[in-house]
Amino acid sequence: MSLQDDLFATASAPRTEHLADQTVLLRGRALADAGELLQALNAIVRAAPFRHMHTPGGFRMSVAMSNCGDWGWISDRRGYRYTREDPDSGRAWPGMPPVLRALSQAAAAEAGFADFQPDACLINRYEPGARMTLHQDRNERDFSAPIVSISLGLPAVFQLGGAERKDRAQRVPLCHGDILVWGGADRLRFHGVLPLKAGHHPQLGAMRINLTLRKAA
Repeated sequence: MSLQDDLFATASAPRTEHLADQTVLLRGRALADAGELLQALNAIVRAAPFRHMHTPGGFRMSVAMSNCGDWGWISDRRGYRYTREDPDSGRAWPGMPPVLRALSQAAAAEAGFADFQPDACLINRYEPGARMTLHQDRNERDFSAPIVSISLGLPAVFQLGGAERKDRAQRVPLCHGDILVWGGADRLRFHGVLPLKAGHHPQLGAMRINLTLRKAA
């Protein structure tokens, strides 16, 4: 069995996995809402299309991005930050769909983080070869709220590192419908995604979508 076959097989067995003290993987938790999430996503990206942002150093990111919610995360020569408006259109980012807010709040509560109030959702589109290097999410105003990450489409390998970039990272297979939640003592762990392998997903084709919800302000 190939890694990709194994990853797809995992999606059919919903369960909860504790990866660290305050990091919980809810296998298959988003499957029941996946159709509604994808419909909402289509409306979001019509209003705020995916784009490849650039790092402050001028490098083009391999992952295409969009946002919804009160705040949107962006990167350019001026740095990493949240904005109220989409810099490409000058308009407010699309509102956060109720299904997305409700699902993220329920997942956070199941992982031990009650009263999660997300105001930002970064939407990442991975195509084969795209990756996310190890990094920390540090642009939020406080780190008391968790991060809720929803995976749709092709399987990927998530890297869950430690408090320092040099710390050895766990490799965690993520499948369509999985939700990963981390916060508290784990909130500033380094994390990333290995290069996406080629494949075909029945709903999304040759791509993976990651919805990462945060409390930005």
